[in-house]
Amino acid sequence: MITYKDSGVDKEAGYKSVELMKQHVKRTFTQGVVSDIGGFGGLFALDKTQYEEPILVSGTDGVGTKLMVAFMADKHDTIGQDAVAMCVNDVLCQGAKPLFFLDYIATAKVEPEKIAEIVKGISDGCVLAGAALIGGETAEMPGLYQHSHYDIAGFSVGVVDKKRIINGSKTHEGDVLIGLASNGLHSNGFSLVRKLLFEIGKYDIHQFINELGCTLSQELLKPTRIYVNPVYELTQKVEIHGISHITGGGFYENIPRMFSKNLSAQLDISVIPKQPIFSLLQQIGNISDKEMYSTFNMGIGMVLAVDKSDFEEVMNFFKEKNEPAFKLGTLIKGNHEIQIDF
Repeated sequence: MITYKDSGVDKEAGYKSVELMKQHVKRTFTQGVVSDIGGFGGLFALDKTQYEEPILVSGTDGVGTKLMVAFMADKHDTIGQDAVAMCVNDVLCQGAKPLFFLDYIATAKVEPEKIAEIVKGISDGCVLAGAALIGGETAEMPGLYQHSHYDIAGFSVGVVDKKRIINGSKTHEGDVLIGLASNGLHSNGFSLVRKLLFEIGKYDIHQFINELGCTLSQELLKPTRIYVNPVYELTQKVEIHGISHITGGGFYENIPRMFSKNLSAQLDISVIPKQPIFSLLQQIGNISDKEMYSTFNMGIGMVLAVDKSDFEEVMNFFKEKNEPAFKLGTLIKGNHEIQIDF
């Protein structure tokens, strides 16, 4: 008699995964959670007394080929935070406070301990973002993924009062652009990173790199920073005209998304502290400056546009929060482009 397990799907392993992840999931529960793990849908109660006109803001994303680095290093307890960060940082760009998060993990074979490690990282990210992990799906799909490989994606919902929505419509000439520091590559450009380091450079994933002060796996698997706590608090104190999450496409694609069509951004990149990982990659591939700033975050994970009259208050706020912030430039009249003098 043939069973489902004979086809490569182990239901018991799935059940064990759920049991192992419960300890991580429950520490993300916030006041709005009204359901437990295991239901067909996650339930969340919106406290409407906090908002005059609550608007829900949603975002979904994955972590790209950074997964391949996790496979190479056989380290899986941080990649989940990347998935959370990619979603909640996007939701934050509209001025929304993330409420909850759902994950999707697909794999060739469910390995309960590995799934629990992934969910630990997801839970870590949710705690940092103040978002509850209220649901998810683990799909075992033999034949579709290589052995021991998996994919991960996330979905987040946040809320913002209609009058506080940040959509770039209030940006104007003279606005100051403030950059918040990244902690490395975050979760973008890894197809190029892998080509440079492992195909051209012939590095080993566990190799110690003097310029980095750590192994490649330690550098590459730093989880994406989550900016929710300082930035959302700031939005309640100061009118922010625009926010951009620097992800795929780097400066050139993402910064224009935050300001009006009749403006351009004039940037001074000399204020950004140089991170060794970007210098190493550029040197290996002999990559142009423009290509670097079109692909990577180059040390800046988020950019805010504020009125020049609010600049000092915003910088002081970030200083009090020990959040590295830099004056990147200003908005000028233009054709919706980025101007960088290399």
